[in-house]
Amino acid sequence: MNRWVEAARPKTLVAAVAPVAVGTAAADEVVPWRAAAALVVALSIQVGVNYANDLFDAERGIDTEARVGPRRAVAAGIVAPAEMKRALALSIVVAAAAGIALAAATTWWLLLVGLAAFAALLAYSGGPRPYASAGLGEVFVFVFFGLVATGGSAFVHDERLTKVAVLAAIPVGLLATAILVANNLRDVDTDAAGGKRTLAVRLGAERTRGLYRALVLAPFAFVPVIAGVDGSAWPMLAMAAVVLALPLTGAIRGSGAALLPVLGATARLELVFGLLLAVGLWMS
Repeated sequence: MNRWVEAARPKTLVAAVAPVAVGTAAADEVVPWRAAAALVVALSIQVGVNYANDLFDAERGIDTEARVGPRRAVAAGIVAPAEMKRALALSIVVAAAAGIALAAATTWWLLLVGLAAFAALLAYSGGPRPYASAGLGEVFVFVFFGLVATGGSAFVHDERLTKVAVLAAIPVGLLATAILVANNLRDVDTDAAGGKRTLAVRLGAERTRGLYRALVLAPFAFVPVIAGVDGSAWPMLAMAAVVLALPLTGAIRGSGAALLPVLGATARLELVFGLLLAVGLWMS
């Protein structure tokens, strides 16, 4: 696999695709180039987060040989720190370019949202006090890959936020957060040893498993609400994704390397849920 693709952690990129699909489908009228630009912004920020995490965790000595997850490019020596810094900067530039185009077409206030996203991207695992080590990484994911990405993807078309778009952003954010929780549960021992006090480290493995189960099941409680506000039964299509969610509530009992398949399965759950919800919103 190409080293840059590997470092981008492809399994996590659905956290960028799903909110754009749902937000675009929630819009009343869709402008194709704006949908494409919103996807570029979301994907570039997700890749940037992964590159930054790879770089900063290596610099802090958190990623060691004891880590059971996929190898990290900088820690494994396949990408030099200087190279990763340039790749991180490029991902931010790409996101900024697409974001500026959207702001020019809608409102310049979007630039403030973009700046907040970039600051959160860098502060996640970088800086003197990375908030991932303060147990706040899940908040970042829910806000930016749920509320902001979904709501923003609808806003760039309608230039307003509808109740449907806001409501649809919540389950998408919950599932994106579940991906991070599964990742941090897998790494709970090595993160604790490296001084990275993620939410999983703070809660402990068993309570983190309970949080994960809540995150993968709670989205389905919002589907009937979305359908009711939308005035159509079509969004109920997303309920079919529950067949992917239920097995995960048992699979999360594992630890360490046994959780490697759970991360990919959680990403698939968000993708399928998001696409089904998007189709339902389109049909309605």
